[in-house]
Amino acid sequence: MKQQYTLQDLNVIAKNIIANVSSKTLLFHGDMGVGKTTLIKELTRELNVDDVVSSPTFSLVNEYHSRDGQKIYHFDFYRIENEVEALDMGIEDYFYDDAWCFVEWPNKVKNLLPLNAVEIHLTQNEDQSRTISIK
Repeated sequence: MKQQYTLQDLNVIAKNIIANVSSKTLLFHGDMGVGKTTLIKELTRELNVDDVVSSPTFSLVNEYHSRDGQKIYHFDFYRIENEVEALDMGIEDYFYDDAWCFVEWPNKVKNLLPLNAVEIHLTQNEDQSRTISIK
């Protein structure tokens, strides 16, 4: 799926992602500032999370809980130097917990990712809209 969208379309984009992905592990690719965290905030809203959602750039992972008890993990691996750091934090336990896992900068941990993870690529267009591609 490939689609162009604006901020006003984010709720529809998030609903479609939650309803149609084949895995709860979503890998977010895109340049700095393209809207990865913004989309993740909308996805958590769609999953009925009331917590304040922010990028876990320094903590590496934030854990959220939905109103119905689902766990959602939000990772940001931008600052890690190597995959050993992710292993040390117990990344494998998170991925195999049957929880939603939203991963920013997945290329930093590419050898540790579940094979069935869904890749989401975001790009910014000249008119400031975004294009999302889901594989």
